[in-house]
Amino acid sequence: MRMFGSSIRPLVFWPPFILLMVAVAASLINLEGFLATTTALNDWVLDKFGWLFSITALAMVVTCLITYLSPLGRTRIGGENATRILTPWRWFSITLCTTLAVGIMFWSTAEPLYHLHTPPGSLDVVANTPEAARFALSTMFLHWSFTPYAIYTVPALLFALMHYNLGKPFSLGTLFVPLLGDRLIGRKGRALDALALFALVCGMASSLGTGAMTLAGGLDRFLGTGTGPLMLALVTLAIVACFTASAASGLQKGIARLSAINAKAFFVFMAFVFLCGPTQTILGYGTEAAGEYFNNFMQKSLFTGAFDDDPWPKSWSIFYWANWMAWAPISALFLGKISRGYTVRQFMLINLVAPALFSITYVSVFASSTIQFDMQSGGALYQLLNESGAGSVIYALFDELPMSTLVSAIFLIIAFLSFVTAADSNTEAISQLCSTDSQAAMAGDSDENTNDRLLMKIIWGCTIGAVAWIMTAFVGIDGIKMLSNLGGVPALFIVIAATASLLRLVSIGTAKIGLEHTPSRSYSPEAHLRWESTRKTAESSR
Repeated sequence: MRMFGSSIRPLVFWPPFILLMVAVAASLINLEGFLATTTALNDWVLDKFGWLFSITALAMVVTCLITYLSPLGRTRIGGENATRILTPWRWFSITLCTTLAVGIMFWSTAEPLYHLHTPPGSLDVVANTPEAARFALSTMFLHWSFTPYAIYTVPALLFALMHYNLGKPFSLGTLFVPLLGDRLIGRKGRALDALALFALVCGMASSLGTGAMTLAGGLDRFLGTGTGPLMLALVTLAIVACFTASAASGLQKGIARLSAINAKAFFVFMAFVFLCGPTQTILGYGTEAAGEYFNNFMQKSLFTGAFDDDPWPKSWSIFYWANWMAWAPISALFLGKISRGYTVRQFMLINLVAPALFSITYVSVFASSTIQFDMQSGGALYQLLNESGAGSVIYALFDELPMSTLVSAIFLIIAFLSFVTAADSNTEAISQLCSTDSQAAMAGDSDENTNDRLLMKIIWGCTIGAVAWIMTAFVGIDGIKMLSNLGGVPALFIVIAATASLLRLVSIGTAKIGLEHTPSRSYSPEAHLRWESTRKTAESSR
């Protein structure tokens, strides 16, 4: 089946597309039953696999450290003569805006209030005290810095090495090559692609729905436009049109330029709040919370609440690990695609260390300010959170700063750009994964394949937008969020395999597996035979 010169991979495209439509129809026909079913499944997943999510997330952080220090760190992605697709700044800005930047804009002010007022009961932390404030901020560092970026980094780095250095195709089966050879490349691997695609599309729809409600609320604050179905439709349409146009224009013209603008806006906005907000409090809170975060990193990472039957970890930390892992596989394909020409250590600095440090700084500024204002006002921000939702807290914080109206308006623009830049890179990865044309060429060489997949990007952009609008306007986004979290189960085993594969590369060594060779231009039987030969030789020599 052809689409403007791009051929569909039917086993990848149709199953998640049809399943998504069925889920939406079920939610419209019987919302109560739909939410009850998805909630029960979600609770079962978190209850049965919570410990495994926690161990896997920690193992991925450790794997990143081992890989960085190993000889593999000197390997250049694409071979010694590989040219870079992007400059370091553009690469960093895309990484930042593709992963956590959208969520952190709103949760950096709302989430610490939950931890301040409802900390885990099993830790004997008294709510709304300095101890609770310290716990809240250090927990924000756990949820939004090194661990989530490690979850993205491991599969992205592995894919980049397999794709560019060994000529493997643009598919999740590539992540299993160090363990299974090419057994999951081809028809068998398409099931992995379809599962990960469904999880990502659900996640994008829920994120877009949340963004539409927040932006509609901001517009209503200034213009009195209301937040009804029509307003939500207009906001959703504007976001979808922009991110579809951006993704369709190609990596260099659309995604990279928007991400660079958005990243600069983040830094400027953060500097403004730091200078005009409670600067001394930010410095003091941030420093002390960072000490607690690093000192108790292992304990926080493995806290499951099992001994005391505490539900807090399942509602927060484990919930986050499942969510990040649901997004990670396909996002990793995109992040790996843009990394050609850099060494493994440079990859980890730009995809893990730099954005994690940015997140810690950003959280320190916004969460510290929120905590101080809330404690000084006797819990006024927390009351607003419960009455008006997470999106309202950030505007209440701005009311405590100079030029609050202007700042809130600028924030709306930045938020809009954030949703666009986060969605366009994933739309690019989705269209490429669904296209057979992209499997035959090295991704990132040019924008020609991107233009060929224009209709695919439009279809997925409109589908995600329609699902987001239906859920927010008539159903509520709880159901689609649950579906996204359920996608964390197959994704969990994909990232476990990716972690084991990367550790295998570290243990075998680059010379024995051909990573130092100049790669072939496309996937071929010769590349497979070279891999199998070197893998067997390495095994026999050990």
